[in-house]
Amino acid sequence: MKLLRFLLFPFAVLYDAITRIRNWFFNVGILKSTSFDIPVIAVGNLSVGGTGKSPQIEYLIRLLKDDYKIAVLSRGYKRKTEGFQLVNDTHTAEDVGDEPLQFYKKFKKDIIVAVDADRTNGIQQLLQNDNPPQVVLLDDAYQHRKVTASSYILLTKYNDLYVDDFLLPTGNLRESRRGAKRASVVVVTKCPENLSKSEQGKIVRKINPKAYQKVFFTTIAYDENIKGTDDELAIADLQHKEILLITGIANPTPLLNFLKEKKVGFKHLNFPDHHNFTHQDIENIKKSFEGLPSQQKIILTTEKDYMRLEGKIDQLNYISIKSKFLSEEKVFNSLVLEEIKKRS
Repeated sequence: MKLLRFLLFPFAVLYDAITRIRNWFFNVGILKSTSFDIPVIAVGNLSVGGTGKSPQIEYLIRLLKDDYKIAVLSRGYKRKTEGFQLVNDTHTAEDVGDEPLQFYKKFKKDIIVAVDADRTNGIQQLLQNDNPPQVVLLDDAYQHRKVTASSYILLTKYNDLYVDDFLLPTGNLRESRRGAKRASVVVVTKCPENLSKSEQGKIVRKINPKAYQKVFFTTIAYDENIKGTDDELAIADLQHKEILLITGIANPTPLLNFLKEKKVGFKHLNFPDHHNFTHQDIENIKKSFEGLPSQQKIILTTEKDYMRLEGKIDQLNYISIKSKFLSEEKVFNSLVLEEIKKRS
């Protein structure tokens, strides 16, 4: 695979030229970018997949929902519908995507959730709502230059920093590292919880932020209780059960390590990120579960996968996650709130 990526280097150079020209066209106004009178916060990354956008969006929802009417707008990756959709109780993951459905089910009393590949049209539709939002959170929209967000939050993984990566197809970057300059905040995600200040300092120096940028560090915090069929179970209770673990996310390694640290044994069935589970997949999962010898057994999955598996499998449970700041959480909150007040 490394050799193949090296051989594809000329295509990466071509891709760089195309994305650089595209960004220049937006910067000088040849391509139109629309700005809005309300605060629009774009959360995204330079690389493909797995940087923790969903936990970061949920963190912002929790931060803002008591003081502002929030809307989350996503493209609805791998959905089977088209155009603008306002997420409601009748929708499935196939209709609107797993992550938007997750946001809706978790926060539907407090926020609006919508999907539209055309973010400009999506925001315009939201503002025509009878109860329009005061703040829009754009999920995975860092490269969506047709909207000029009021602020950009750039995520990069601790063990796969964008400054160490290269453009597709040689590397995993969607655009050049130069795109990082659009961000006012850079969040290094999925850090070890015991990451020292000196190590954080080394990463900050490597990222070399602009004077107007601030770098933060977060880790993934797992809920100590599982939800679903057995929603009274704690993680510690899983030590006494046989677990069939189902994942369809970009990087399941942190979850695997967490369960191992908690001394939870499991059989793991791994699927691609955002996998649409077929009838045959479901049958294979059921057979694998039936093949576990213990009578004390459950199926465990991620919250995102639960959105695509709910109602298709019995004994289905999920573990949810949150984004947790290693330090300076109040500083991050203040930066976000000040930006919103400035734009409101």
